[in-house]
Amino acid sequence: MAVNYKKSAEQILEAIGGEANISSATHCVTRLRLVLQDESQVDTKALEDLDVVKGTFSANGQFQIILGNGVVDKVYKELMALTGREEQSKDDVKEAAAKKGNPLQRAIKVLADVFIPILPAIVTAGLLMGLNNVLTGDNIFYDNASIIDVHPQWTDFADIINVIASTAFTFLPALIGWSAVKRFGGSPLLGIVLGLILVNPALLSAWDYGSAREAGEIPVWNLFGLEIQKLGYQGQVLPVFVASIILAKIEVFLRKRIPDSFHLLTVAPVALLVTSFITFIAVGPITFAIGNGIADGFIWLFSAVPAIAGFLYGIIYGPLVITGMHHTFLAVDLQLTSGGAGGTFLWPILALSNIAQGSAAFAMYFVLKNKNLKGLASTSGLSAWLGITEPALFGVNLRFRFPFLAAIISSGFAGMFISVQSVLATNVGVGGVPGIFSIQPGSWGAFAIGMGIVILLPFIATLLYGKIRNPKSLHE
Repeated sequence: MAVNYKKSAEQILEAIGGEANISSATHCVTRLRLVLQDESQVDTKALEDLDVVKGTFSANGQFQIILGNGVVDKVYKELMALTGREEQSKDDVKEAAAKKGNPLQRAIKVLADVFIPILPAIVTAGLLMGLNNVLTGDNIFYDNASIIDVHPQWTDFADIINVIASTAFTFLPALIGWSAVKRFGGSPLLGIVLGLILVNPALLSAWDYGSAREAGEIPVWNLFGLEIQKLGYQGQVLPVFVASIILAKIEVFLRKRIPDSFHLLTVAPVALLVTSFITFIAVGPITFAIGNGIADGFIWLFSAVPAIAGFLYGIIYGPLVITGMHHTFLAVDLQLTSGGAGGTFLWPILALSNIAQGSAAFAMYFVLKNKNLKGLASTSGLSAWLGITEPALFGVNLRFRFPFLAAIISSGFAGMFISVQSVLATNVGVGGVPGIFSIQPGSWGAFAIGMGIVILLPFIATLLYGKIRNPKSLHE
């Protein structure tokens, strides 16, 4: 039966409290994304009883209604026609949602705005690095040997893969510079240039800093008696992040005060020169020390009490996703993978946490009676297994609570196990089942056991509790 999109829009509008309750509205591929004046006015049950609605959830100041690909855009157009509003972009709605947040929420949003746009490049590089790991890792297919050891004709192929895969991590400051300067209103191209300045081959590589310091061989510039270390910031996050904010602020300041005819000759050169000097003199050394201190703190914690640290991080990662604070740990992961730790112990737990949420959602497919919710449980479970947990979290697991609890407790036990086994990821890849390819080859067995825990335990616990408890809400 054909969907009456106008009627669906009218029913949705009534259920969310009418036009007066809408502050702003947009949509993505599958969801209406609304900023509402008062979310308590929403009749969630009436919404989810509609055939066109596959689920609802609230996150980061937005009330989101899952409609599905090919439906959401048509319902959105009818909704805008009914309310007499102009269509809005996702950025407009995000900005409206951000204004409702507290200072911590706004700070987290800034980090998300900077790091989410570069995630495709980082995840793609991580997948390719995983392929390189398969080709070059010992003890995967052969005892004490890798594929390229046994089949040397694959050596150059693996080397090309490594060059392609490592580029995003080698020039990470350029990616962050582009995204951060754009976020703060500057020219993205200048952000790229700033990032490349900080990894210029003429500088001492950050990866060689430790050995150079021990040998007392750190090169310096002598600027009128002021000694400045000629240090690069390869793989670093904080130096380029802070420097990009400074660059964007200086550029915006100059553009407002210098005539347009002189912009090309003055704005970019002055902004880059001043920012670079400030970064090499103060921002770089300070943030370099802070970043390394944060990484060292996590390394110490997971070395001293790996079972406790792994269990706690496994439990809290799901709640961190709810608040959006999980984005802050991407910077730590990147710092760990580029530093002397040999890889990140946090990201493998992230991957297992995502799988656990998906497993709990899959179990709800066999518990729920509502066809719309059953469909949402199956599709969101698959999405979580592939690294995107929000539909499973907000659409299914949090709604019924016990699947969410089963998922986070299971990921806690899995996190404990792999932390005790010292499982590390060499890079950031797809945070779900494919995540095993980002794990150090020697730890695949331990990580696979962790995957078994988060596949079976939350599924069984959710299924059994759902069948025994069998609340009325599961039949609606």
